Amino acid sequence: MLEVATRPVVDQSAFKLSMRHLAGAVSVITVGEREDRTGFTATSVSSLSADQPSVIVSLNRGSSSWPVVERYRRFCVNVLAANQQHVAQAFAGFDGRRGNERYRDAQWYSLSTGTSALKDALTVLDCELETVLNHHSHAILIGRVCAIETREDVEPLLYWRGSYRRLSGEAAIRP
Repeated sequence: MLEVATRPVVDQSAFKLSMRHLAGAVSVITVGEREDRTGFTATSVSSLSADQPSVIVSLNRGSSSWPVVERYRRFCVNVLAANQQHVAQAFAGFDGRRGNERYRDAQWYSLSTGTSALKDALTVLDCELETVLNHHSHAILIGRVCAIETREDVEPLLYWRGSYRRLSGEAAIRP
C-alpha cells in the first residue's frame, strides 16, 4: 500500500493574505434576467482559450448568484473601468444590496443572451455556461464567449492588498 505524506494544513487567513498580493482586474459578473437577476464582484476571472474563446470564473456555491447561474446557464463578465468602483462595491454587497437591487445606480443594457451588461465597462464578455467544475466550496465556471465589447480610452479598476487601485498605483477608497 502506498503511503501518502501528510502535509500541514495552511491557515486560511494566511492564504487569504497571500492572495491579496495578487493584483487583479475587478469584474462584475451579471446573471439572470429582469427581476430575477443578481451578480457578484470577482477578481477570479481568467481567459482559458482563444481557439474557442472562453473564460474561467470562480464562484462560491454558497453565493446567492449560484442558483441563478445554474438556472440560466449564461453570464456576463463586465471588466470595470477605474471610475466604476461603486459598482464593484454594490455587487460585493458592501452596502447590503442583494439581487436586482445591485443594479441600481448604474446604467445597464441587455445582451443577445438576455444577460445585463454595464454601460461604459472596460470590456464586456457575453458568455454561455459550457462546463462547471466543483472544487470544495467553489464552482469553476467555464463560459464560451458569444460576444465582446471593449473600450480603449479608459483605465481598469484593480484590486490589490485589500484596496481598489488604478494603474498609477494610487490607492482608492477601501471597501
